[in-house]
Amino acid sequence: MDEMEEELKCPVCGSFFREPIILPCSHNICLACARNILVQTPDAESPQSSRASGSDYDYLDLDKMSLYSEADSGYGSYGGFVSAPTTPCQKSPNGVRVFPPSVPHPPQAQHHLLPHTGVLPPVPRNSCLTCPQCHRSLTLDDRGLRGFPKNRVLEGVVDRYQQSKAAALKCQLCEKSPREATVMCEQCDVFYCDPCRLRCHPPRGPLAKHRLVPPAQGRISRRTSPRKISTCTEHELENLSMYCVQCKTPVCYQCLEDGKHSTHEVKALGAMWKLHKGQLSQALNVLSDRATEAKEFLVQLRNMVQHIQENGVEFEACLVAQCDALIEALNRRKAQLLSRVTKEHEHKLSVVRDQISHCTVKLRQTTGLMEYCLEVIKENDPSGFLQISDALIRRVHMTENQWGKGSLTPRMSSDFDLTLDSGPLLQTIHQLDFVQMKGESVFPAAPILQLEECCTQTNSATLSWKQPPLSTIAVDGYILELDDGNGGQFREVYVGTEMICTVDGLHFNSAYKSRVKAYNSSGVGQYSKTLVMQTSEIAWFTFDPASAHPDIILSNDNLTVTCNSYDDRVVMGNTGFSRGVHYWEMTIDRYDNHPDPAFGIARADVMKDVMLGKDDKAWAMYVDNNRSWFMHNNSHTNRTDGGISKGATVGVLLDFTRGILLFLINDEQQGPVAFNTLEGMYYPAISLNRNVQVTLHSGLPIPDFYTPGESEAAASVC
Repeated sequence: MDEMEEELKCPVCGSFFREPIILPCSHNICLACARNILVQTPDAESPQSSRASGSDYDYLDLDKMSLYSEADSGYGSYGGFVSAPTTPCQKSPNGVRVFPPSVPHPPQAQHHLLPHTGVLPPVPRNSCLTCPQCHRSLTLDDRGLRGFPKNRVLEGVVDRYQQSKAAALKCQLCEKSPREATVMCEQCDVFYCDPCRLRCHPPRGPLAKHRLVPPAQGRISRRTSPRKISTCTEHELENLSMYCVQCKTPVCYQCLEDGKHSTHEVKALGAMWKLHKGQLSQALNVLSDRATEAKEFLVQLRNMVQHIQENGVEFEACLVAQCDALIEALNRRKAQLLSRVTKEHEHKLSVVRDQISHCTVKLRQTTGLMEYCLEVIKENDPSGFLQISDALIRRVHMTENQWGKGSLTPRMSSDFDLTLDSGPLLQTIHQLDFVQMKGESVFPAAPILQLEECCTQTNSATLSWKQPPLSTIAVDGYILELDDGNGGQFREVYVGTEMICTVDGLHFNSAYKSRVKAYNSSGVGQYSKTLVMQTSEIAWFTFDPASAHPDIILSNDNLTVTCNSYDDRVVMGNTGFSRGVHYWEMTIDRYDNHPDPAFGIARADVMKDVMLGKDDKAWAMYVDNNRSWFMHNNSHTNRTDGGISKGATVGVLLDFTRGILLFLINDEQQGPVAFNTLEGMYYPAISLNRNVQVTLHSGLPIPDFYTPGESEAAASVC
């Protein structure tokens, strides 16, 4: 239970959670602490469409991304929130960065309560909250902090944990130092010592019918008392009775009637509660097996330490005995040999102790997460459980993946494979040396990159390598590392036995440094020479059949698209962008009955059965034969005259250096800058119906009128 304690402490105050709320990133924070780190933003930076409830938050995209590029490594922004302004930060007791409020609180607000009322003061308009753990930012809506759901499951786990740690129950009515409680009133829900019970709870009058029980029994009855039925944060008088599968949140019938979830798949709350409990239990079973293996592995490593020490002592004794039998000239050589043995001894101990330390930390974290999850599973509040179950399941799977291949294998042998050759004559004593020197010759040699087979294609890189021709050391596998394409740190992108690897999902127009090293049972060898590989400057892509709505019809090698439905359907490109400047065009091949096709960019999980821009996962321009509008999250802005017809060309320019998106029609900019403050991973996208057919032209140069890096005219913020 002790290892679970860090899961139960607020990252801001470092104390046990009090009235915890759940942020859209699945992290928790005390309600009072949330008020302390609010930052007030200007009116222009607070879009009306942002909501603090987080129902439109698209952080689940991060789990679908690749491990091999910065764009796919989890860096990005909230899909439905505006980034907070830069604010100086400090460290909390837990070592997490905390963003303090921009305006100090008055003295009477130091305890976060209005004077004489005991309630929280209203949240200032346009307040912004930054998660102290992942540093994601979002702007609160009119509901303020009430828009975040309370984590009743976590609150219950904290209560149980604190009660289990308490040595004795104290009286709740003693004025100074509380005495030990002797009874508890089930009706008053108060613990009394004998003097306070006689003074405040006399056994007569209306209180005579109250039931007094021992403190331990009162603690149990309080813990097992039925919890208050959960109500909807949007409709406080409605109970949560359904679960929206798409939004992954409990909802009430009023939410369904209002239309917010009317097109979403909903299921019974109880059924989803049982399903997620089962999934978490199954994931915990696998993680429990890994923890058991880790404990056994730690025993093995500790035994290796003892064996290394014993073997080292024995080896030194044998070496001293041989050297003492030789003539005086051998003594001078003996010191050198002992020094090399000592280095081998220390090297082995250092490697094994480092592995013990690393494995112990991982095991402690794994055990703490397991104990926390087991406590969460004990909860009987379906809606509270479902609020955190998805995040816990992902954490369990991620933790289980950390115990991957090779993590529970010793990196060092406990044997000393050194043999002293004492046969030479006295005149050759100065040439005396070890026949085998494992620390220098048994580790694999550095691989050689085969430059003639290494190449790049668009945003993919293929690398090939081989062992040195004269190397006879066995190799168990190879580790390939790439940097981030911007001079950053190296990271592993491949571990295995193959000597050729293709890495996809890299940034366009970026220079990646690559290197490879070999490993075997003795350890890891030296790195190869570093090779710099340049990805394509221009992004070539086609429409992606796998991401298209079933009504979409693709032809011309997936460059031409139309639809067999009168309703708007979405199709995306097969390449995502997160860095650089990109431009592509679409030619209107057919345009009948004046429909409204939409062109733009989208997240990977955009809705495919509505016009592009209807949800908060797409940024688009929809246009008819006379005019156009920009649209995001079903909000229409910047009506501009000028439309399309058969033969027209629509251009899309996405500039990550400024974070902006603009559109062109027939080589002329259509309206102002459509959207700004864009960051993250985006895919080219289009929505159309059967009255429209377009052909894609990618890999185009930036239009002449546009110079990246210069300031633009006033942009519309969405």
